[in-house]
Amino acid sequence: METISENRSFDGVQGVYKHASDACGCDMTFAVYLPPQAAEAPVPVLWYLSGLTCTHENAMTKAGLQEHAAMHGLAVVYPDTSPRGEGVADDAAYDLGQGAGFYVNATRDPWKPHFRMYDYVLTELRDLVSGNFAVQDRHGITGHSMGGHGALTIAMRNPDRFQSLSAFAPIANPTQSDWGRKQLSAYLGDDEASWADHDATLLLEDKGWQGDILVDQGGADQFLDLLKPEALAGMMTRRRQPGTFRMQKGYDHSYFFVNSFAGDHVAWHAERLY
Repeated sequence: METISENRSFDGVQGVYKHASDACGCDMTFAVYLPPQAAEAPVPVLWYLSGLTCTHENAMTKAGLQEHAAMHGLAVVYPDTSPRGEGVADDAAYDLGQGAGFYVNATRDPWKPHFRMYDYVLTELRDLVSGNFAVQDRHGITGHSMGGHGALTIAMRNPDRFQSLSAFAPIANPTQSDWGRKQLSAYLGDDEASWADHDATLLLEDKGWQGDILVDQGGADQFLDLLKPEALAGMMTRRRQPGTFRMQKGYDHSYFFVNSFAGDHVAWHAERLY
């Protein structure tokens, strides 16, 4: 693991690191914020999965999680959203290929040699973080947009590995959205039955979640028709899933929205991880 940078932030350390990934078959860059409490003892971990077109850097610099993480004593991990580099497949569209990994393990060419973000986040990066940073084996996960989709689906499929769950404006029903059908067919093939493991609404119906879920959605989000929040909110009601779904009046899909409610989400996770 190579250290790219480390900066003091709210008496903790915001670092950026690079390593050779076996899962993705290329070098991957990620960021970790360690709060000041980590200098004394290992702390719980909050995973933040970013959305389409983002790298580790977007949320690290715009979401404003560090101040809240320092207050509550949580480490924050920011993975990249896809494999990158020479030899990694890509597409001219912004919503497929590099920057748009959708947190799945691709099974179709040309994507399958590198696009294994599900394994990367769930196992490889988790093991790397656990082995190199002062963190406990207690993990929460959140994310925005495509990252909210990733957080919800990874957690619901692996309840033994996560103790808390939230999302900002997640792609909530991708099997019924153009932000999903295009990517799932490209990465996984045309058998729609294989897509269900990557649809938060369908997973909630099938598996539920062991605890409660916090979801914030901007009421003025320009992508509401693609995100389909009503599908997830309706399934939470029908399944009687404990949780809170908040439609935030006037907020759009930007990092200004994420930043506005970041403190609520960090506090939510801290309450469940400590």
